Amino acid sequence: MNQDTKLERLLEVQVRRSRIIFRYTSMALAVCAALLAVPGARGETDVAQNDKPIIGINMDVQAGSPETFRILPDYVNAITKSGGIPIVIPPMPEKECAELVSRLDGVMMIGGNDYPPALYKQEAHKTSVPMVETRSNFDMLLVKEVLKDGKIPFLGICAGCQALNIGSGGSLVQDIPSHFKDSKVQHASPRGWQEGFNKHVVKAEEGTKISKIIGQDGLKVVTSHHQCVDKVGEGLRVAARTDDGVIESVEAKDKDFVVGVQWHPERDFETNQKLFKEFIQQGQRRKAARSAEQVSQSTKDDSTSRAKLQ
Repeated sequence: MNQDTKLERLLEVQVRRSRIIFRYTSMALAVCAALLAVPGARGETDVAQNDKPIIGINMDVQAGSPETFRILPDYVNAITKSGGIPIVIPPMPEKECAELVSRLDGVMMIGGNDYPPALYKQEAHKTSVPMVETRSNFDMLLVKEVLKDGKIPFLGICAGCQALNIGSGGSLVQDIPSHFKDSKVQHASPRGWQEGFNKHVVKAEEGTKISKIIGQDGLKVVTSHHQCVDKVGEGLRVAARTDDGVIESVEAKDKDFVVGVQWHPERDFETNQKLFKEFIQQGQRRKAARSAEQVSQSTKDDSTSRAKLQ
């Protein structure tokens, strides 16, 4: 073996050793970083308070040329006050929506105008105030991605509650006053922003997630809607009602936290802190679980790489 060949082999061995050391070091750093991010890895018994979940919030769409996207600050503020990091989600194509949902720790859907009744195979009632099609199309896409994911926490508010029900195959009462003719409960607030919003009491169904949050004695909430859940969607159950029988909340039976409320908790944050707190805690758990999965996958990938080098 000549001197050049010996030198080439020596260099090859050194390069191989360097690669192995680099991969071990990279793996160790990745595991340490992931452990720092995963609640409980530092000896904590609960979810780390500084491990804030990323919560996606859909946006309203206003007609015009061009259309404009907007969101009221109460929705964003409720997430921030509860310990989450809010990001707004504009309408986007299906592929991008699916990718985004997979990266989020929770999804909240906001109030708005009326979803097209064609979505649940009905003709529009004369009182219907139609939502801009761009938003209704995207909202259905978003809620179905949430349901497909199966693990991501979800909170639907007012129209967001209705989106959850429609996306699960349910239908709506399009006009509460004409459907519940004997009702004395004021569900709508036509001049809410000018004169203040109406309030009424909602009562939770026994054994539901909502009952553990608002209790069995009832909760007085801000209300501003003229539609509500009618036929309950597949996989959902009624979680709360008003005294007149109107469904005020639905939730998934077999998921950790997929909840819709017909009232507006963001407009009375102090009264509804427990609801937002539970939502954020569920988001923290989702984040921790995803971090653990990433650590596991990283370990597997590095093991495969080391096996190839040997």
